[in-house]
Amino acid sequence: MTTALPLALRHELFRRFQAANPHPATELNYTSPFELLIAVMLSAQATDISVNKATQQLFPVANTPEKILALGEVRLIDYIKTIGLYRSKAKHIIGTCERLLDLHQGQVPRQREALQQLPGVGRKTANVVLNCAFGEPTIAVDTHIFRVARRLGLSNGKTPDAVEQDLLKAVPAEYRQDCHHWIILHGRYTCKARTPECWRCPVRDLCRYKPKTTDPGVTT
Repeated sequence: MTTALPLALRHELFRRFQAANPHPATELNYTSPFELLIAVMLSAQATDISVNKATQQLFPVANTPEKILALGEVRLIDYIKTIGLYRSKAKHIIGTCERLLDLHQGQVPRQREALQQLPGVGRKTANVVLNCAFGEPTIAVDTHIFRVARRLGLSNGKTPDAVEQDLLKAVPAEYRQDCHHWIILHGRYTCKARTPECWRCPVRDLCRYKPKTTDPGVTT
């Protein structure tokens, strides 16, 4: 269990993340709230790189609910079959497009409850859409954020929902809009699951993770 990070150190931690990356953003490619919604739905248990490769082919052909429904589930699968769980994702995407047209005039709603009523859209997906498409200070907790928040001492939560609630309290308000981007990128490229690269971590001295790693390229 990590030790809670004091407020002053939380400010310093996010100040450093901001200094290193003033304008963080999702690595998913999109040009509209609808494209973002579809990309995030596809990203479950898949890499952003694999999703971008698929949507690079899909979106020029179908990037609205009407166009995806016209494409149909079978042809949609042809575009996304390189992504894990593609059959269930295609089914959810078709259902989501139908619901968007039936209930929201084809537009992506900016209310959490409405988003989570779409097939295949859970709290994490809703949070990403609210944050990235609509500028809401929500925090989407994926495996990277779950791990890194606990290592840094920002949460001891045992579930993604618990970690989200801890972060909403722990992250200073001025950093809340961008915090989940900073944490996820930190987890993806530095604070990795099996072997965190502590020797090049910009917040190493603030981190509450005890078994710090050393640079394997440096001999002592």
